[in-house]
Amino acid sequence: MAIYHLEAKAVSRGSGRSAVAAAAYMSCSEIHNEYDGVTHDFTRKRGLVWEQVFLPQNAPPEWKSRSNLWNAVEAAEKSKDSRLARELVVALPIELDKTQWVKLLTEYIQKNFVAEGMCADVAIHDTDGHNPHAHILLTVRPLDSNGKWQNKTEKEYLCVKNGEEKGFTSSEFQSAKSEGWEKQYQYFIGKKKVYMPPSKAEKHGYERVNKYPKSTRFGRQNPIAARWNSDEQLVIWREQWARITNKFLDEANRSDAHIDHRSHADRGLDEQPTIHEGYVARTIEQKGFVADRCAINRQIKADNALLRELKATMRKITQSVKNTLPALAEAMETLREKMIVLRYHLQIGSDVARKSKRTIQSEKATLAKYTAVAEQITAKKKERKELQNKKKSTSVLRITIQRDLSRQIAELTEELEELKSEKQRLLRELKCADDSSVPKLQSEIARIETALAALDETEKKNTSKLNKVIQRYKDLKKQSAGFDQGEFAAERLKIRPEKQLSAENKLQSSYGKNFSIRSFFNAIRETDRTLNDTIDVAAAKEYENRQHEQPRKKTSGRTK
Repeated sequence: MAIYHLEAKAVSRGSGRSAVAAAAYMSCSEIHNEYDGVTHDFTRKRGLVWEQVFLPQNAPPEWKSRSNLWNAVEAAEKSKDSRLARELVVALPIELDKTQWVKLLTEYIQKNFVAEGMCADVAIHDTDGHNPHAHILLTVRPLDSNGKWQNKTEKEYLCVKNGEEKGFTSSEFQSAKSEGWEKQYQYFIGKKKVYMPPSKAEKHGYERVNKYPKSTRFGRQNPIAARWNSDEQLVIWREQWARITNKFLDEANRSDAHIDHRSHADRGLDEQPTIHEGYVARTIEQKGFVADRCAINRQIKADNALLRELKATMRKITQSVKNTLPALAEAMETLREKMIVLRYHLQIGSDVARKSKRTIQSEKATLAKYTAVAEQITAKKKERKELQNKKKSTSVLRITIQRDLSRQIAELTEELEELKSEKQRLLRELKCADDSSVPKLQSEIARIETALAALDETEKKNTSKLNKVIQRYKDLKKQSAGFDQGEFAAERLKIRPEKQLSAENKLQSSYGKNFSIRSFFNAIRETDRTLNDTIDVAAAKEYENRQHEQPRKKTSGRTK
């Protein structure tokens, strides 16, 4: 089943990553990082399905080579903690094939990133054939019309005029200066340091502390970069992924697999979704679907109530049946009514158990994958920590060893990022908010398995009870052999509609809007097939005709 998963994360030097290493990892290739001299070789990595670089029109054409593109990104960033790229990891719907994945990703990337001026590097991974996903690596620094990198931020000076303070960039200050705006500097007033414009400080002969004017802490962000980094933009990208994916699912006639980008809070769900019966499961059922957890509890309650009712009915029939035609017809139609209800319960219960067991098996398999991934993350973190400690203790003069350690650390970091993304996907598939929810899920699975065992036991009791009802029905059928079959059939036909309606009402009461009229008629057909006792309608009509003929003959005789 298609699931929604879009994870956004930054590739920054501050977290120990590099854009070159990330690109090499996702493309399963070898790329040399000119910034630090480390070569990243992931050619032995498996699972690459497709890869491509997308460029806006104003980007240099040589950037079609991902090595050139990401080395250009590395060269543009000077800080040791610079943000180099943005990475999106998206789950691909298994309902689509590779050609459709490529078209889906191409449309999504062209409309949302390339059209905005970003360079995008994308790769599809599917290591085990069950987890198709794509990595989308995006540039974060805008390009000008000549294909040159723009600044992410620009220095913003806080200037004053007539007691008012306002921010200006260097270019803006040139014109603002002619309007009377002045930069502010720190001056000593006694032992205190106070910001003021030079014109004011000169009047009092204050000494300037340093040459740096007052400015905002982080400068003014490039408006394009600011928009790309906003939470609102991420929401748009998430929504667009769902919309375009659903379009392709519709084209593949798989509208039943639609995905939804919205969080449960945005959908009006007050509680965090879990696998146990709760608000989410009830919401699913309100939409016309059947939630496994609700169905299990509903089935056990309905089955227990039915068993109690059947026992009472059997006792009543045993005590009340006399060797009279109306009583016998009433008893047989009552048993048929109970068999219809029982057949319905068995049919629905079997479906519920089968679907729930399949769900539990799937969740346990996903839990096993989650556990394996979590163990790999722990092991690789430990390995990376050891390498980092080794690098710290190695002399910086041993350049070859330092580079080799940096390469190993970078490779481990990329592998960890991939594993973290896989763990997040598995958590989403398990409907767990985070790692702390997993033990609760494991407990829920154990409780569901206990409930399924109880459901199996109840089904055995119901089957046993059904066999007893069938045998009792056959006994009554033998008793009816001595009656006029036309009269007996007519009597049963009068009773049957009321009994059948009673069965339908009882089932509707038990199952509410989950009651299935199709399953109800299936239960009727299965009951009549098992009983092999079709009412002789022709004999009943013949009997009714005889009953109407007798009064007419009597009336005719008196007239003569």
